[in-house]
Amino acid sequence: MAEKVYDVAIIGAGVSGCSIARELSRRRGSFVVLEREDDVCCGTTKANSAIVHAGYDAMPGSLMARLNVEGSRLMPGLCEELGVDLANIGSLVVCTDPEARPGLDDLLARGEKNGVEGLRIVERDELRAMEPNIADAAVAALYAPTASIVNPFQLNVALAENATTNGVEFRFDCPVGSVRRGQDGLWHLGVPDGEVVAHVVVNAAGVYADGFHNQVSAQKLTITPRRGQYFVLDTTAGTHVRHTIFAQPTRMGKGVLVSPTTAGNLLVGPTAEDIDDKQGTDTTSEGLDEVRRKSAITVKDVPLRETITSFSGLRAHQPGHDFVIGEVEGAPGFVDCAAIESPGLSASPAVGRMVAGIVTDILGLPQNPSFDGHRDAPVNLERLTPAEWADLIARNPAYGRIVCRCRHISEGQIVDAIHAPLGARSLDAVKRRTEACMGRCQAGFCTPKIMEILAREVPGLAMEDVTKCGPGSGFIVGHDKHLAPAGKGGDAR
Repeated sequence: MAEKVYDVAIIGAGVSGCSIARELSRRRGSFVVLEREDDVCCGTTKANSAIVHAGYDAMPGSLMARLNVEGSRLMPGLCEELGVDLANIGSLVVCTDPEARPGLDDLLARGEKNGVEGLRIVERDELRAMEPNIADAAVAALYAPTASIVNPFQLNVALAENATTNGVEFRFDCPVGSVRRGQDGLWHLGVPDGEVVAHVVVNAAGVYADGFHNQVSAQKLTITPRRGQYFVLDTTAGTHVRHTIFAQPTRMGKGVLVSPTTAGNLLVGPTAEDIDDKQGTDTTSEGLDEVRRKSAITVKDVPLRETITSFSGLRAHQPGHDFVIGEVEGAPGFVDCAAIESPGLSASPAVGRMVAGIVTDILGLPQNPSFDGHRDAPVNLERLTPAEWADLIARNPAYGRIVCRCRHISEGQIVDAIHAPLGARSLDAVKRRTEACMGRCQAGFCTPKIMEILAREVPGLAMEDVTKCGPGSGFIVGHDKHLAPAGKGGDAR
């Protein structure tokens, strides 16, 4: 038997798992998050539209609708408490076909049933005033003033860091294999170094959640990876639109959007392709061509020549198109948090509360009187006045040594990310915490220096062991100046 029995083991360190972990840390108990990758935010959360949806799209009465609206109301306060970037820019669902115009009225009525505030339909002239680059064919749009954009990397990291400071344990590079309920009434999770034992398991495993559910339940769950491909445009294109622009939705999703990001880029996408591969995050020429074609339906002259990268992400879709949350029948203490596809990011604060409430009811966990929900925002040089930056440099010269020129990220910020709770241990982990490597050069210039800083600051980490994103993603394959025996092509001096 394992040495320690946890109250709760959470499978998955995406935004849902980390929101649950933070909410549970409001209670007294022993909690562990098990993540197969080397860091938080390595699945669906790292590759999505970064939108806090208003909540008009989901069907009234569904979990998706209720938690979307609740989550979107909680998000501003949560982001302020955790120092996460959020911008309330509103969204527009654009109709470009006069015959489809009644569909906007349907969406308006649905949103009002869901409790979304401030919804209204804007006609052609007002729409053009709001968005000068709207497509010429635009007829009208549904305006949702409560919609926002958020930095999903910051949000996921902040939730995890705050959970850690409140006592939650995280284990990375720790894939869960078998899940079984022992004769002792406890849940036994097979991990690479043995077992993790807990009274309650929370299944927040994204596209892999069906596999864990199906190990413990006769009522099978099917999760289909739904791939979405995107373009990211440089900050020079970030003001092409002022709101998040959607096309009228279809059964395959909300269509291709065009939206600013909190970092000042322009995001264009996604596609909605059901695939079999749960690691199929490749992009395709066909998919990106679809994004190009569909983005032009709602927004004219999208400056795709300013593209700095493309990417794809996977949504955890299930045929019922609703979140699957609750204790599994016939598996006491096994709680699903599954099928959390869009608007899962928007709903995440409410998802965390709901699942933590279910677990608390099961275990009767008392309040944690020492819980502290505040997290200081990391240093952002772009938001400092010259005098403030000079003062910061006077206190720590590392903030004056710029490592990432595209994003204006200093050595001091990278060191901060390494020494924070759940500190960065790979290039992508630094990237998620600081936005280094996310600029126009896409890590072309700053990678070697970040590797040097990681090797210097992380105890026991040699330069040749620094990775992009954990085992199997190393940069260095050998040394080019090792001495070789004379006559073997080397320099024997």
